[in-house]
Amino acid sequence: MKKWAARFYDETGVVKLPARITVMACIFIILLVGSSFLYYHSPEEKYWLICAIYKLSGYYCPGCGSGRACYCILHGRFVQAFRYNPLLCILIPWFALYIGACGIQWLLTGRETISQRIPIEATYVLLAIVILYGIVRNIDVYPFTLLAPMQVE
Repeated sequence: MKKWAARFYDETGVVKLPARITVMACIFIILLVGSSFLYYHSPEEKYWLICAIYKLSGYYCPGCGSGRACYCILHGRFVQAFRYNPLLCILIPWFALYIGACGIQWLLTGRETISQRIPIEATYVLLAIVILYGIVRNIDVYPFTLLAPMQVE
């Protein structure tokens, strides 16, 4: 093992605890800064968060409305967040649980084995759901029009 790597890895190839704590602290700080910025800068009022796909094609991508939805979640307006992007509001708790569990396991043990237990078919199903959602939310017939980002208030 090279000298520089010996500072961060032990003999078994596991990242040492101080390095893991530093990485997790950096990730936490980045999330905190990003959330703080989004909390004080509404994507509805300032047009700094623009969907290139919608701007170029006029069609909603699966992520259209996500910035506004996250802004509403940070402000406790969950119904409005759901109206901006329902799929995001459904998936956020699951992704947060998954990423949190993987991060905690890696922080405590230096290894992450949770993702190895998830079958690859689950990834394909999720990808199919996102693609189908992106197609269906552009159909201009009720009830599909309810999936387009819209303001409730």
